[in-house]
Amino acid sequence: MEWKLFAHLRDAADGQSVSVDIEGEATVETALDALLASRPALAEEVLDENEELADHVRVLVDGEDPFAAGEGLATAVDEETELALFPPVSGG
Repeated sequence: MEWKLFAHLRDAADGQSVSVDIEGEATVETALDALLASRPALAEEVLDENEELADHVRVLVDGEDPFAAGEGLATAVDEETELALFPPVSGG
């Protein structure tokens, strides 16, 4: 399973994508846990003080927000699922 990372999260993970291995049935949460285990520097960028996914971080599952279009972190994923992690973005 592969995570696509954007903006400064790429720097924290030393790359724009990170492959993670998940055994058995997987969810966004288990995929995120595997990502953070393989790239611990990302944890301070995407988790809040309670070790939960920070409100300002966006996750996409096959291009859709799993919190709006699915079951949030409990959304089922598999090897073919495209996962993406976005930090807050500002512009002007």
